Amino acid sequence: MLDFTYLASTKIYFGKDKELEVGKILNDYHIHKVLIHYGKSSIIKSGLLDRVKKSLEEANVQYVELGGVEANPDVSLVIKGVEMARTNQVDLILALGGGSVIDSSKSIANAYYYEGNPLDFNKKIVESTKALPVGVILTHAASGSEMSTSCVISSRVEKFKKGFNTELNRPLFVIENPRLTYTLPWFQVGCGIVDILSHTFERYFNHSEDIEFSDYIGEGLMKLVIDTAYKLKENPLDYNAKANLMLASSYSHNGLTSLGKNSTMPIHQLEHELSSLNPMIPHGAGLSILTLGWLKVIKKYDKEKIEKFATNVLNIHSLDKCDEAIVKLEKFYKDISMPISLKEYNINEDDIISMVDHLTKNGKEVYPSYVPLTRDLALEIYKECLIDIKEK
Repeated sequence: MLDFTYLASTKIYFGKDKELEVGKILNDYHIHKVLIHYGKSSIIKSGLLDRVKKSLEEANVQYVELGGVEANPDVSLVIKGVEMARTNQVDLILALGGGSVIDSSKSIANAYYYEGNPLDFNKKIVESTKALPVGVILTHAASGSEMSTSCVISSRVEKFKKGFNTELNRPLFVIENPRLTYTLPWFQVGCGIVDILSHTFERYFNHSEDIEFSDYIGEGLMKLVIDTAYKLKENPLDYNAKANLMLASSYSHNGLTSLGKNSTMPIHQLEHELSSLNPMIPHGAGLSILTLGWLKVIKKYDKEKIEKFATNVLNIHSLDKCDEAIVKLEKFYKDISMPISLKEYNINEDDIISMVDHLTKNGKEVYPSYVPLTRDLALEIYKECLIDIKEK
């Protein structure tokens, strides 16, 4: 086990109608003015935005608001948010939404004290040294950004999408009311399930000893997510299932499942290239496809760990555990209506070459995963994802 220092500093306010307490919570933190940041029409139609505003007004917390965040949040809106936050001298960015809104809020918070392009953090040109605090009212169990150190931002103009990590990215607090996820379409729920699973899955496959704290936690969390997914297919309004999924989202990506290990996420790197090529591909949908392709290729490098995953997570006890694990995971993705082939998004071999060259800078760079993600390995994984879905 590697040495580590760990503090997941985000405070969770969990339960029914907890969003109604946001004004009081902000008073407790001595926050006087916030920028409310959100997506499009859903939080308006649901009444969440009005409830939040009422709570702020009752607590004498001033606010300005900026909506319009899209999936794979674009830096152009971040720049607008920074200008608004500075002009109004806000004390905190209040994110109402899921991962895209939270990441956009984090980017605004970091860029508030920086005069350059917010993408400079994501491009690793500079490191953030100061940021505004971010508070979250979570409406989608998926990205785990509500407790993570990560912030992923895109540029549609540059066809760029990457994340950067800093402890400054951990939100000050998150309000989690599972009922706020009730109105999500099933496809979005499914994408969230895949993303949560992937955050622990990728950490799990980093090198560890035979018996390791984080692996045992990871196995339990992955089993929980899979079991919960099937419960939600039967009853999409199962409160306890929604609650479990929301907590799994937070704890899958806050560093707990990689304590004492390196934490590289090669499948996420591959997916970032995919959704920067086509921003209309949801992150979770890309992950379901690429996880299957990654397993098919990686089994020749790490058969033992796949067998452990098959036994302890998927309850497989046959002789051919590796292949059966891939088949069973594919069935799970199908059962929750997730895609399994790049052809479902009309991705072809020319697109793959473009993604691989961009990821590796024409083969000059290698992503330092526990099995190094070279150009050849990335190419092999992407090609495994070009399944003829008619044969399935």
